[in-house]
Amino acid sequence: MMAGLPRAKPVEGPAPGLGRYKQELKRTLGPAQVFAISFAFISVAVGIFATYDAVLRTAGPVGIWLWVIAAVGQTLVALIIAQFAARIALTGSSYQWASRLASPRVGWGFGWLSFCYLGISVVAIDNALASQALMPLLGMQADEGTARILTIVVLLIQTLLAIASTRIVGILNACAVGVEITIVGLLVIALAIACATTGLGSVSNLTSRGITAGDANYFGIGGGLMLAMIMGLATLTGFDAAANLSEEAKDPYRTVPQAIVGSVVAASVLGLLFLIALTVAIPDIGRISRSGSPVAAILHDQLGPFVETTLLVAIAFAFFACGMVVMATGARLIYAMSRDGRFPGHRLMRQVNKRTQTPIPATLLILAVGALLMLAMPGQALLALITASTILPVLIYAATVILYLSVRRRLDRKEGAFDLGRFELPVAITALVWLGGATFVLVTPAAALVPVLIVVGLTVIGGLFFVGMLLFDRKSLDAEPEAIAVSMH
Repeated sequence: MMAGLPRAKPVEGPAPGLGRYKQELKRTLGPAQVFAISFAFISVAVGIFATYDAVLRTAGPVGIWLWVIAAVGQTLVALIIAQFAARIALTGSSYQWASRLASPRVGWGFGWLSFCYLGISVVAIDNALASQALMPLLGMQADEGTARILTIVVLLIQTLLAIASTRIVGILNACAVGVEITIVGLLVIALAIACATTGLGSVSNLTSRGITAGDANYFGIGGGLMLAMIMGLATLTGFDAAANLSEEAKDPYRTVPQAIVGSVVAASVLGLLFLIALTVAIPDIGRISRSGSPVAAILHDQLGPFVETTLLVAIAFAFFACGMVVMATGARLIYAMSRDGRFPGHRLMRQVNKRTQTPIPATLLILAVGALLMLAMPGQALLALITASTILPVLIYAATVILYLSVRRRLDRKEGAFDLGRFELPVAITALVWLGGATFVLVTPAAALVPVLIVVGLTVIGGLFFVGMLLFDRKSLDAEPEAIAVSMH
């Protein structure tokens, strides 16, 4: 294990070993594009569009205020993630941090959980894009089979773009972020004007329990109010995506930490404003709460069908960009683990195309996993798997904070890099307490039993592969990092 973290310096030519890498990925992402990577992964408009109905049905309109608690908690986590990103700027993020600061074996566990999360997430996002945005826009009736075919088509398009160029991914995400911020900002203003003009809606909605007023278990464990927390937990995640593309970012010690913290703060504020505007604009709480898509229904009632359609187009674009970021992030994780000989088929998965400077085999694997899930898993099993993907990032973040508390005294302080200074310990402890509470919220509802079992199953599968590596490839699993040797320029 390392006694300290050496400063990065460029090297020439390939160098073997876990920590000594040559620069193979192209540095094309500027500060705005790095921010867009994390913000697009969060995609606050997409998250609210997908979960607002659950909040109205389980907690009523007043449940939106739990967003504030989730926002504060996730911001604390982002601050700790940024502490790592400011010191180890390598593709693989938590996998690299744990491999270097704890042990390669611990790092492998981080990498496996992250791979499971990203592999499931890209399917969840693209399937939601197909069923909740594309099919309504195209005038299609709800049909699971059609949604699955559209999901695979979307996955294929995203794969081609991600393979073609990291710069394309960055540009599309920057555009998506611009569209999302503009659309949500305009909707907040338009809804406020519409409410004042038409008289529909009420400020009292902000404190209403709506259709849940008679729920006896409303304040109980696993009850309606607790379930409303899932909106913030499911949406305000993925802000560490920028760290997974550190080797493609310019000046990563500055831009990546800024993107991690800035994206979650911006998404938190924008999301809260959007939730308040939507909730005040509800004309009939009972009818809207029971509708298939409350956000679209509110916009239709207040602003008309044209705005509803415009929102769906913007949401579809945001969904697409979010899915492409997840795919690119997952491919970089596979590449990082394969570069160290720690992923199945690592000799193939570590290859980077000389022309595009992207990890093509790793990207194609993400496509293959997504297509397999779409084609092979029955509906209820797929739904449970997608639900499990909300638990995995909380576990990964909790493990990362624990890692930070264990190694923080051995981290070098880079001049000019992001640093919490004397606040690091209280922030880390509070973040860990928050993540413990978030895990409790996610696993206590009765409906969480199957997703929890899926997470346990994925962990067991990873454990079996780990045992196989101990038996047949112990050398790569035990290799110690030597130095950070990727050019930062």
